[in-house]
Amino acid sequence: MFKKILIANRGEIAVRVARTARRMGIQTVAVYSDVDRDSMHVAACDEAHYLGGAAPKDSYLRGDKVLQIAKRTGAQAIHPGYGFLSENEAFAQQCADAGIVFIGPPPAAIQAMGLKAESKRLMEKAHVPLVPGYHGKDQTEAVLLAEAIRIGFPVLIKASAGGGGKGMKVAESEGEFVAALASAKREAKNSFGDDNVLIERYLQRPRHIEIQVFADELGHCVYLFERDCSLQRRHQKVMEEAPAPGMTDARRRQMGEAAVAAAHAVGYVGAGTVEFIAEHDFATSGRFYFMEMNTRLQVEHPVTEMITGLDLVEWQLRVASGERLPKLQDELKINGHAFEARVYAENPRNQFLPATGPINLLRTPAVSADVRIDTGVREGDAITPNYDPMIAKLIVHGENREQALQRLALALDEYAVVGFTNNVEFLQRVARHPAFVAAEIDTGFIARYNADLLPALPSPSDAALAACALVEWSTARDASRTAARKAGESASPWALADAFWPNQPENGVDFVYAQSDARFAISVVPRGNGFMLTLPGGTSCAAAEIDGEHITLTLGEEQRRARVLCSGAHRVVLLAGERFEFDAVDVYAPPETDDGHGGHLTAPMPGSVVSVLVAVGDGVKKGQPLIIMEAMKMEHTIVAPMDGVVEAIYFAAKEQVKEGAELVALVEAVPV
Repeated sequence: MFKKILIANRGEIAVRVARTARRMGIQTVAVYSDVDRDSMHVAACDEAHYLGGAAPKDSYLRGDKVLQIAKRTGAQAIHPGYGFLSENEAFAQQCADAGIVFIGPPPAAIQAMGLKAESKRLMEKAHVPLVPGYHGKDQTEAVLLAEAIRIGFPVLIKASAGGGGKGMKVAESEGEFVAALASAKREAKNSFGDDNVLIERYLQRPRHIEIQVFADELGHCVYLFERDCSLQRRHQKVMEEAPAPGMTDARRRQMGEAAVAAAHAVGYVGAGTVEFIAEHDFATSGRFYFMEMNTRLQVEHPVTEMITGLDLVEWQLRVASGERLPKLQDELKINGHAFEARVYAENPRNQFLPATGPINLLRTPAVSADVRIDTGVREGDAITPNYDPMIAKLIVHGENREQALQRLALALDEYAVVGFTNNVEFLQRVARHPAFVAAEIDTGFIARYNADLLPALPSPSDAALAACALVEWSTARDASRTAARKAGESASPWALADAFWPNQPENGVDFVYAQSDARFAISVVPRGNGFMLTLPGGTSCAAAEIDGEHITLTLGEEQRRARVLCSGAHRVVLLAGERFEFDAVDVYAPPETDDGHGGHLTAPMPGSVVSVLVAVGDGVKKGQPLIIMEAMKMEHTIVAPMDGVVEAIYFAAKEQVKEGAELVALVEAVPV
């Protein structure tokens, strides 16, 4: 077994690998970029070494620097995690040439499966079922369009060298094809340096089922069952579960054996995932098709670990050191059900665009044998535009799907990230949606139930407002008493913080909260051991037990427990499975002025300008694309909100922009 390994990655996967290595008595070497100098993964390793600038091309993609550090530190092997160098056959070969073990498959296997079109041809020879499509080398627009027409719309255009939803577009009709193709090729070129694409039939209501495979150097290969990854947005996974709902033993064996055949076809060694796209009723119809093979550990591997009781990183280390697989097929069993929810810095109500900023407050559920959190950030860290915006993975286990889903919902109720928009509330709604509970899932689930999953922000209830005001009242009272005590004035009436406060109405303390344009005024009047509250819904007696940000509130005859999080003016109230967000209003602050930004289009996220599609003086129609932006290698098109004339353009292609930066100014077209 290795004595020291280098982890050529960052974030939660680097922390995850370091945890297993430490348990196995293996020393770890971390590498880091400018913005990761004080990161969690650096602290998790035994030593750390600087790689370069924040951009991946200057740091985590610098295989030459990684190898130099490995040699200098005496690391015997390199674990690439996922992303970055994990599926780079050239880097794997460089490791082999340097006498350092690459903890992953052989370079030839990475190469064979790295190009989607080539892998499809290999799978066809291995008799693995394929989706009808075009995987040819002729990449001219005319040929690709003709093939799309032959296959039949809608079609899926996919980057041949890619994954993770990048370089993937759906063309619903012949009229949409050329624009979708151009966008897919741009994303593919930016993400993978290769703009070749393949085209496949776009299945209606498909399921995304993947099989975890593992092979050793001695010729053994097993499948560790399946994961259902159908819940997706922007062609990227949001939540995964294992085993797949509705899977039969016979179909599991059939798909598992097909995955093993795929691995054998390329001489695979190590952890890999064979991904299938399947008809919604695949378990009974048998219609499933090879999609691609990921020649690395997957982000969602923890759900497989939860249902098998295995540590897949330990398996990777053992296989890479030349050992036999710890277990063979007849020794593997499924125990219970598991879910993984990916907590992202993103705005679900704005096309799931990524968000950035500091993590001002972070609250998570208690970790146990059935609740696990894999993360690479802590409170006070920042999510930057340089890397994937995932904050953490919340993984839960239960004896069956129903119990696991209940645990997931309750754990999400305890999860809160304050500092930027995130998807926790969205995940809560998914976990409790009747169709998801009933396992009626496919890749179109989020689009189908968009109105249920992304309703307008819920207005704060009287209970939420009362909880927030009482916690703030308690915090102010305690701060006043502490300050007076420190000043030696504990007998002063100012230390009482009772109903007599300066600038407040007689017998009451007022709080004002805002959500969008709505305002909510609350008056708190202490009365004996309780309070008299004036709320939007009327006046009510209340009692409260307050412990920091926790409150047990009795409002009328109803008792509820809540958690109130305050960060600057922002307030988040977690109450009985519901989440309310609003801001505290300083009633003495001067009113804000409205600058009238109707024709001034701003960047919805930090990123770079890919192309500018108009010029100053151009007349444009409502909905017309004006600028294409890229953030975290995903494209977003800025369109005209009205008919008008381009008055000014403030950025050119390849320039970086901050969130909220003005991109284009339009003036409304004057009717002739």
